[in-house]
Amino acid sequence: MTGRRVVITVGNPDRGDDAVGRVVSEQLRSRLPDDVEILQCDSDVTALLERLEEADAVFLIDAAATVETQPGTIHRFDALDGPLPGSLFPLSTHGFGLSDAVELARAMNYLPPACVIYAVEGATFETGRPLSQAVAVAAREVTEQILAELTG
Repeated sequence: MTGRRVVITVGNPDRGDDAVGRVVSEQLRSRLPDDVEILQCDSDVTALLERLEEADAVFLIDAAATVETQPGTIHRFDALDGPLPGSLFPLSTHGFGLSDAVELARAMNYLPPACVIYAVEGATFETGRPLSQAVAVAAREVTEQILAELTG
């Protein structure tokens, strides 16, 4: 093991709440320990596979879109506990979705020893829309949770 720790954010910064990952990465940037790398993935998340295989601990952040949960709701999953609920990522603005990439990594034995996914329920994903207030609040909370996990 290399001890390599990576925070990977997924999302399009120009599509409303889909930018939540980018917002979290900006909030984390100056606060992370020096040994933690931040990567931003704006498009097809199949590029994540190599990053997952190369790391010992990965935190993934993306927007979720369901009709059952309020915008701003934070879901946290340990990928090692089992498959991600497909209902959280029914549609993806990235083409190949985050849950698809994680499950492919699982099948290829690429999951790192620690792999945590934060999914924040979004309200709007239209091009040119800003982050909603509920998701902005959730982004701050996810930032603090990740910092606690990395430094605690």
